[in-house]
Amino acid sequence: MKAKDLRERSLDDLKELEKSLSGDTFQNRFKNFTNRLDDTSQINKTRRDLARVKTIVKQMSAGAAPVAMAAKPKAEKKAAPKATASAPAAKASKPAPEKAAKKPSTKTKAAAKSEAK
Repeated sequence: MKAKDLRERSLDDLKELEKSLSGDTFQNRFKNFTNRLDDTSQINKTRRDLARVKTIVKQMSAGAAPVAMAAKPKAEKKAAPKATASAPAAKASKPAPEKAAKKPSTKTKAAAKSEAK
């Protein structure tokens, strides 16, 4: 299904289509689980169609105009902010974390017996 075709439908038709696609998605997943689905790409196709329908329903219910897929001009890259002189001083004022003392390793009874022999 193409979004252009879906936008021509009424809101009620789209809601009915949404219900049927959600049922189809469930059926395809169930058939795949029970190894009865021959074309596993149907799962992704129905999921994408369902998402497409949900998006258009949301746009129509919000009253938004259909969004055209026009190419937008690229935004200019902004220069990264320069580091200030106070930034290194702020790092130096923080105390360094202390290293934790290593605990002596505990040996199992079997290892202690083997060393004792």
